[in-house]
Amino acid sequence: MAKRKVAAAVGAFGLVGMLLTGAPPAVAAEEEAGSATVVPLQVTGPPQDRLNLIILGDGYTAEEMQQFRDDVDRHLNVQWSIEPFRSYRDYFNVYMIEVVSGVSGISCDPDDGNVRRDTPLKLQYASTCPADPNARGVTFGPGGQQALEQYVSMIPGVTAQNRQTLTIANTSTYGGIGGRNATTTGQAPQGPLVSPHELGHSLGGLQDEYPYSARNVPGGRHPDTEPSSIHHTRLTEEEMREQQAKWFRWLGEESLSGGTIGRYESGLTRSENVWRPSEHSIMRWIGFHFDQVGRERMIERISGRRDVAQMTVHSTPTDQPVYAQDVLWVETMHPLYHELTVTWSVNGKTVKNTWNSRNFDLDKHHVRPGDTVTVTVSDDTADVRDPAVADGGALTQTREWTIAEGSAPATPGPAVEFTSSTATTHPVGGQDVVYVETTHPRDRVLDVTWAIDGKPLNVNKTKNTRNLDLGELKLKPGTYELTATVSDPAAPGSATDTLTWTVDNVAPKATFELSDAVSSAPAKGSRPAHYEFQEWFEMGLEATDDQEGYVVIEFRLDGDGWFNYHGWPDAPEGTPYRFTPSGTVIKEIAYGNLGTGGLTKAPFEQFYPGFEPGYGDHTIEYRAIDAAGNISEPKKFTVTVNDTDGATPLPPGAIVVD
Repeated sequence: MAKRKVAAAVGAFGLVGMLLTGAPPAVAAEEEAGSATVVPLQVTGPPQDRLNLIILGDGYTAEEMQQFRDDVDRHLNVQWSIEPFRSYRDYFNVYMIEVVSGVSGISCDPDDGNVRRDTPLKLQYASTCPADPNARGVTFGPGGQQALEQYVSMIPGVTAQNRQTLTIANTSTYGGIGGRNATTTGQAPQGPLVSPHELGHSLGGLQDEYPYSARNVPGGRHPDTEPSSIHHTRLTEEEMREQQAKWFRWLGEESLSGGTIGRYESGLTRSENVWRPSEHSIMRWIGFHFDQVGRERMIERISGRRDVAQMTVHSTPTDQPVYAQDVLWVETMHPLYHELTVTWSVNGKTVKNTWNSRNFDLDKHHVRPGDTVTVTVSDDTADVRDPAVADGGALTQTREWTIAEGSAPATPGPAVEFTSSTATTHPVGGQDVVYVETTHPRDRVLDVTWAIDGKPLNVNKTKNTRNLDLGELKLKPGTYELTATVSDPAAPGSATDTLTWTVDNVAPKATFELSDAVSSAPAKGSRPAHYEFQEWFEMGLEATDDQEGYVVIEFRLDGDGWFNYHGWPDAPEGTPYRFTPSGTVIKEIAYGNLGTGGLTKAPFEQFYPGFEPGYGDHTIEYRAIDAAGNISEPKKFTVTVNDTDGATPLPPGAIVVD
């Protein structure tokens, strides 16, 4: 067995984490092939209380390990830019496993020699080389799954039930597979978009919305039976409303993936007789976001930890006596942009003005022996409309105590310290809700005070001082130092504990560059710049930020859904995106389509009867999302694409790319 080492102790939960762009443990070039290093990137709780995302690399030599770190940084930042991963980021633990390979690349890569390579995880495009030129499935060869299990076992507490693995292949060729042990490719432009889609399957139980099983073959007619999928139906909109079925609660809403929530034919790999909620979403074309139907399911599954179906809540033990002099407490999960709601009641009657506090002083609320105290923790997000989900165990939890006679035994109090918090290892965004958890003396609540650049913040102590909503502070653009200090009100001047964060309240900047236009007009007043082209144009987008970390760029066409700007598919990084009236076909998918079907589509007329090419005027918006989650204000320009009736032919290869 090849030697392995663990770079950080990850068996016990603590405030651990490490920036990808910082200085993770070096892997020396002379290290043995197959050796591995575990790097905890984000640990927000014990593995048994979290979904654990484990990212491994295959085909990266010791000299290429920084490339792996950069690939992971890009993959994660793309995932965190997509809802609901964006808002529920801290519900995950994330571990990176740096696996040293003796050779670079993976087996049967059609764009990289198409030869067999002996890599630790045995990733391959085919079982026999050479693979088909259009091969896309990246699978584990013989022994690969066993090696995966051995590497994952290096992280105590991670089990098959609470984990999702993603193995990144060291190649720029597009490919990957789904499931709980998903794969993708490190440098392919679309590589980071594979895992959010596959998490839709393996975590959310969502189905594909493609109109085919083989890209150049229509999937045919769906049977005359109602599909079990929550985001597919044969019901009409009227029938959905009448029966209160499927996505009736979302009908007519502006779709998060573009257009309006309604009823669009094809899906479940069938081309007719079945309908989906949106024209396109991440489950149809990677690059778009989840629509509301998919997002609601993903929130349920993330909060419920997939198979457990229970939100994580810790509290004063319910199986031990509590007394009228005690202070009860709960610790909740922490969405990034809103707080969970905590409600206390005594003998079934809600106690008013507890201000969402995680602590409940029994004596101050005149609770007596024999009384029953109940706390309810709920996620009241507007992104969940199904009462069965909102009131179910994934989003709502209760705890109950009956107050005992007598007094609590005298015991030494715990140390005054923080026990967990928002990670301090990387900047937080200017709209984040930053949280801390502390130790819990039995008879009192420890004080938590906050300061920005050394200036104390006036936080009402009757409220939940464990959370600080930075968005409510309305900070001016800039970078700040945020501190939290915990102290014991019963012992002024005694030992305290302090945490410090960098607050990044500066949005990234995005810029665009276009191919040569026939004519152009600069932006004027509220009007965007306007450009005129013959038949086609190319757009390059770039982004900069004042902090480290990969910056995600998105654009949208004519007010449709935001789409990840990943550069041109199957092309070197930085290749601009090409727009044509009918799209450019690459491996049987059309990209940059200005006509019917949106940016990406199957280019076959049978999927889009009545297709019209997209000549005329178009508006393109663009924005950037930095590693702290700050989103730049969208900017836009307009273009006119003229039909020259063949007088100005497109450049070679612009219509079909092999």
